[in-house]
Amino acid sequence: MNDLAMALTQLCRRNRDGSQATQANRLNGLKAMAAELYQLGFRLPAAASLKPKHVAALIAAWEARELSPATMKNRLGWLRWWAEKVNKASVIPRENAELGIATRTNAGGNRAWQLEQVRALPDTLMQMSLQLMAAFGLRMEEALKLKPRQADAGHALRLQGSWTKGARARDIPIRTDEQRQLLAAAKELVGGNSLIPTGRSYIQHRKAFEHQTLKHGLTNLHGLRHGYAQARYRELTGWPCPKDGGPAQKELIGHARALDRHARLIVAEELGHSRISITTTYLG
Repeated sequence: MNDLAMALTQLCRRNRDGSQATQANRLNGLKAMAAELYQLGFRLPAAASLKPKHVAALIAAWEARELSPATMKNRLGWLRWWAEKVNKASVIPRENAELGIATRTNAGGNRAWQLEQVRALPDTLMQMSLQLMAAFGLRMEEALKLKPRQADAGHALRLQGSWTKGARARDIPIRTDEQRQLLAAAKELVGGNSLIPTGRSYIQHRKAFEHQTLKHGLTNLHGLRHGYAQARYRELTGWPCPKDGGPAQKELIGHARALDRHARLIVAEELGHSRISITTTYLG
């Protein structure tokens, strides 16, 4: 147990708000946050050391792991409780919308967006990772760990299990000239290496990447995966998905319904998911 976990345990023992079950869940949740912050490279000596950058790092990490809206809501509740008990309520906004995550708790919203400007980021490796996220629907971890030269399988971008969530290898088709040109530029930029700078660990670079993207207002990086999924759905079916203004699944019949399912299976596979039901999050 690190120093922060011990401090949060003591904080919970001094402040027994709610039922025993609520207290137990809160303690477990806060201890998990302490461990996560440690893994992210933050060494907080005390509970009162909480700062906005720690909140931002946790949120970015949760988004990268695709936590459910319910899980996000619970964790933010525990995080606000922690901040309030150490008189640091101001480090985390009261409304999720101010964190750029309002749509996580609103299933009807559309989180998708298209990348327009990356030059604000401080170095070319970060810029390239962001472009790869948008072009291939990659998770943050995948876009940082990717070795472009090794991943180029000609017809597809081949992701190794060591780069992906759940160690699940997959192929993402290279369908456009823009994707091919971007991959060529990535290979020229890093050669046989990954998008992580030489001499820096994955955790160190992810921390820097999260800090810089948040600093420059890029708070919804996962929305790039939503954008990729919706563009692929339109390409495969010929019409927009429900979240982009297209017809709901229940409105489709016959061939259209079969095509919808076929497209969702492909989108799920390209995003690295084994269940077609997850596409509801991206497509509606």
